[in-house]
Amino acid sequence: MTRDSAAPAHSECNEPSLFDPFAKGFTDDPYPQYARIRQSAPVHEHPLGFWVVSTYDDVSTLLRSGASVELRNVTGPETRQQDRTAHAALQPTDSMSMLDRDPPDHTRLRRLVQKAFTPRAISALEPRIRNMTDGLLDRMDVTGSVDLVSALAFPLPFAVIAEMLGTPPTDHARIRELSGIAVRSLEPVVDPEVMSKVQAAHEELVGITAEVIAWKRTHPEDDLLTALITAEEGGDVLNEEELVAQVLLLYIAGHETTVNLLANGTAALLRNPNQMKTLLADTTRLPGAVEEFLRYDSPVQASGRVTLEPTVLSGVEIPAGSFVMALLGSANRDERHFGHDAAQLRVDRQDARHHVSFGAGPHHCLGAALARLEGRVVFERLLDRFPRISLAGDVTWNGRINLRGPATLPVTLY
Repeated sequence: MTRDSAAPAHSECNEPSLFDPFAKGFTDDPYPQYARIRQSAPVHEHPLGFWVVSTYDDVSTLLRSGASVELRNVTGPETRQQDRTAHAALQPTDSMSMLDRDPPDHTRLRRLVQKAFTPRAISALEPRIRNMTDGLLDRMDVTGSVDLVSALAFPLPFAVIAEMLGTPPTDHARIRELSGIAVRSLEPVVDPEVMSKVQAAHEELVGITAEVIAWKRTHPEDDLLTALITAEEGGDVLNEEELVAQVLLLYIAGHETTVNLLANGTAALLRNPNQMKTLLADTTRLPGAVEEFLRYDSPVQASGRVTLEPTVLSGVEIPAGSFVMALLGSANRDERHFGHDAAQLRVDRQDARHHVSFGAGPHHCLGAALARLEGRVVFERLLDRFPRISLAGDVTWNGRINLRGPATLPVTLY
């Protein structure tokens, strides 16, 4: 992660109560800072002009409110111009992705995409996900010691979403490389050089996706991409630009976030051997354990909203037209909601599913069921196959602020 000229130096944001993602060690472990923020400044305005909310109740309230996701609604004093610049990468002004649109556009786009993303369609993927997982575990078994990210957590979600979409034979390695670059746009602040690379990757991905869609129109099958092409309600269909945007969203959101779920969850489990023992003793806890992995170390650490009217959270009024960063990772560790042991991993936690890792409200993650399915299958097969799996070295984090996860996770399987 490179700090650009608009980013605050640590000395400018050195109060423990203020959000400072560039503080030393933050991307390795942001949770101590989150705890200080929740305690001393749960709602505060950052020196760059955006606002930060950190408690479970406030984050949940904001996500469920009528706040906007469109940055064009940021208004107000000159100081907020820095905020628009710093967060421009989060949403290009011409984005047609449902993630970046308010109702009625969001409602229409989500309704059309959801027609091809049914619970039945997700459930039908389980045998194939199981087979893919077993194939990757077979390869891991040959060496006995692997980097779990490159061997399992990274390739599986990409293979699943590519097969689910029904993409034709293409340069999947290139698409994976480009999506890894494009996803950097979800970081709060990136420098101009990185932004240039992100834009170039996005443009190449748009071109590849358009070609894939054109091919699929003449080769329809029983897959998600065909369903998106033919999705219709009341005569309404996705136009070409909208279709490309939704497919790119599914590629990136359906891949990168699940990588973090699998890698973060494995790292958490291996760092807490008592919890590993609990899970191995009763694997019926696996669905709940996946929820706890999502809560304990959220694959996405923050989500942005723009207030359309003055909004009061924790007794603090946020003006209309303000960009607000909801710290999902902090909300998931809030002791006031999850109890005094919120900072601890507990695979038998009864209320783990209350986490906000998939967001909440109108923009609740459409792929939540798929991520849960992949998580359950992977941890079930991994622990069944390698119950003695253990860390073989230090976890190296990817240095990202928002899509935070291990870059490498060395493990020994026996």
